[in-house]
Amino acid sequence: MDSTGPITTVSHRQLHKLGCVTISLNMESSSPSAAENNSKKRKNNVDTKDEEAKRLKTDPDGDEALQRGRPSGSRISLSPDRLQQPITLSELTELLHFAALGTRGGIKQPSWCHLHSQRKVEGLNVVIVEGLTQSHFYKNYLTMEHLRTSYSTRVTFRPSCNKVASEIFSSEVPKMVCSSVCKPDKKLHRALKYHPVITTFGTQRRGLTAYVLTLEQMIKNHYPIKGMPGFEDFVCTDSADCVTDSSPLYGLDCEMCLTEKGYELTRVSLVDSDGNCVLDDLVKPPNRVLNYLTKFSGITAAMLLPIKTTLRDVQAKLRMLLPGDAVLVGHSLNNDLRALKLIHQHVIDTSLLYKREFGQKFKLKVLAETVLKRQIQTEEKNGHNPIEDAVAALELAQYFIKTGPHQVVELHLEELWGYKIEEEPPDCTSAPTPSHRFADILQALGLSVAFLGKRADIALALSNQQWYSSDREVLASFRRRTKSPFLSVLQFSSLSDHLKRCFPHQEQLYQTVCPNLRDMCVVFAGPFPAGFSQREVKQLFCCCGPVRKIQMLNTNIRVHAEVEFELLEGAMLALKTLNGLSVLGQPIKVQRPVYDSMLDLDLNLDALMGDTLNTNYLYAVKLSQHMADIKFKGHIFDAKCSSVADGKTTNGLPPAKINGEVFKLSSTACKLSEEAVMETFGHFGVVESILLPANPLKHARHARIKFESSAGKHAALNSSGDLLKDNYLICPSLTPPHLPSWVAMTTVVTAAEVRGESPEEQRTNHVNNSCQDQKMHHMMKKLDWRLRKVFKSLPDGTLSVVLLLGQTSTNCHHPGLCLLEIKQAS
Repeated sequence: MDSTGPITTVSHRQLHKLGCVTISLNMESSSPSAAENNSKKRKNNVDTKDEEAKRLKTDPDGDEALQRGRPSGSRISLSPDRLQQPITLSELTELLHFAALGTRGGIKQPSWCHLHSQRKVEGLNVVIVEGLTQSHFYKNYLTMEHLRTSYSTRVTFRPSCNKVASEIFSSEVPKMVCSSVCKPDKKLHRALKYHPVITTFGTQRRGLTAYVLTLEQMIKNHYPIKGMPGFEDFVCTDSADCVTDSSPLYGLDCEMCLTEKGYELTRVSLVDSDGNCVLDDLVKPPNRVLNYLTKFSGITAAMLLPIKTTLRDVQAKLRMLLPGDAVLVGHSLNNDLRALKLIHQHVIDTSLLYKREFGQKFKLKVLAETVLKRQIQTEEKNGHNPIEDAVAALELAQYFIKTGPHQVVELHLEELWGYKIEEEPPDCTSAPTPSHRFADILQALGLSVAFLGKRADIALALSNQQWYSSDREVLASFRRRTKSPFLSVLQFSSLSDHLKRCFPHQEQLYQTVCPNLRDMCVVFAGPFPAGFSQREVKQLFCCCGPVRKIQMLNTNIRVHAEVEFELLEGAMLALKTLNGLSVLGQPIKVQRPVYDSMLDLDLNLDALMGDTLNTNYLYAVKLSQHMADIKFKGHIFDAKCSSVADGKTTNGLPPAKINGEVFKLSSTACKLSEEAVMETFGHFGVVESILLPANPLKHARHARIKFESSAGKHAALNSSGDLLKDNYLICPSLTPPHLPSWVAMTTVVTAAEVRGESPEEQRTNHVNNSCQDQKMHHMMKKLDWRLRKVFKSLPDGTLSVVLLLGQTSTNCHHPGLCLLEIKQAS
């Protein structure tokens, strides 16, 4: 069997209900009184569709209930807290094992995610991109249009020192699984192991896609191929890129005569999968006939005399009759297609199904008589009947698919292949130990595997590997395949090679990447009154979100501060709420830094706000009491004003006043709880989950709220003024859910920091490397285009994984990124 074998589904078990129980459901089940109060408040705000969706979520019937009202097909879900933890290579292979084998194969759900409707997964495709990190993706976020819009799940990936492609193929499947799916075939006699049918197709009974000829097989057997020399004037049918086991079969047979130009078409017959004739036309050859070959074709000069139908006419009819996913069946079908001057992508050739030794072929007449117990092409008939021949080829193919290669050989071994199996004395030697490797398990189940990429030491048979020197060749080879392997791993290395040439020391690369990303979380603020401390600045700005770092910028006259937030939302809220606040009668200005890296900031933020990962998410901050007394943008909170000075001074100066109110450091931090957030935001729609910072040493001050639909999020945003009175500042989510902190992925020790360079020197070096950045941008755009082409060529139902490997070096650790999506029918 060729390595580009069939795509079949191994597991068929209905999945259990959603494993990631959301916070909102936990609350309602554990606190009946709170749930009752919340439901009363929501009655006037939540429509019946939301209530029905919530009811379905808690339906004990499980996954089927969850799927109502949602697109059909498999999908992946992660609980919000698990989403913010990096995954390892072993956890990724855990998902691949379950997606391929499922519970029927004894594999449990992955520990870090939940794969719904595993039975609908039709294949696995992993694209490994060397040399890129999570930071590279977000620095080039606008460029990576396909990756950021087509993949609904993104998880940080912990770099692995292992050879990732090789580890995927050689990863160990649990032994209990191997014992259930890889039992040696005791019924297969030793003499049959080398039978041409068994060596080609194996012993397992599979769907029709297992027997559709690959491109290599079509070339080897002289089929007309688009783009190859000699077929320039051939007409192509409207074939789909891929077919499935449920695609329709059509039997085809033609008759030819000999003309001045060689053999030309005189009759064509087409039958559908039920054997009904849908086309049977005589065709007038364009050149003078030398021999009608009546003994074989049954065609005479008198029959063709009144015929006006031309080759172009039957080509047009066939293109109209054949659906896009049709599979043509015939005996030595290459000759028929050549006579038709027709190119069709998906064919099954019965002369290659019932294989003989040394490349010899059975005649259709012999196969029909032996297998179908039917007489065709008999002596008393004047020539062949193409309808009869087309039906025979069709039924031979259907019989082979339904019966399976092993049983076909056993049932017809003596009649067709001419020998019997003699019983041998029992073999006392012990059976070989079955392999537990993932690739071996798949191939034992008749599922093909393949690696395409740069030559490397891959734990996979050489027959399943294809080596190329560039990503362009890898992509072209993968797209040329008539059907995808069940598990395909593509390795893209061109970008990594480019980066190694441009940045011999990889740490240099992050001098430009990391500061650019951190700048997105920075605001400049001031002027502050003399003596305004760093602690006071932090106390003022932390009302917008967690502050990572503050640097005081003192001139001879005024005091400013550079404030770096941990999240993008913090900087956005600071610009919206603190800009223009009056401190001791002097309004402060809050603004973004003006660097070249910030020129596309508005586009980046808009794209992040519209990211599919952020669609239903809202960011909320709970104001502490002393900040609740301050006037924000014309809104005054209901809380009473703080008492005037408590006698304390800062640097010998009296306490500062903000908007006329005394600003003093709060001794009691605000407390944000799941119950409080649910009570406040449950009015706007069904809250699916609430994610609070997981720091037991600190009170939570901000939250990410996920609504079941975007309508709830927009309703809350439209009520921002009312929420402000309840001491909440809100904005749409910007930081992707898998990043607990935007700057956390960039807090690495760069080569510049090792050398002691100042931020100004680093930015100067960044300007000097702008030419390299342009090249990097071009390469990332090309990479995204190639990944789009790979995704587009995958069959529906394929689990697509794009893995940016990240990097590990002596001085720093740069996490990668794993993007996951199951391709749905368009």
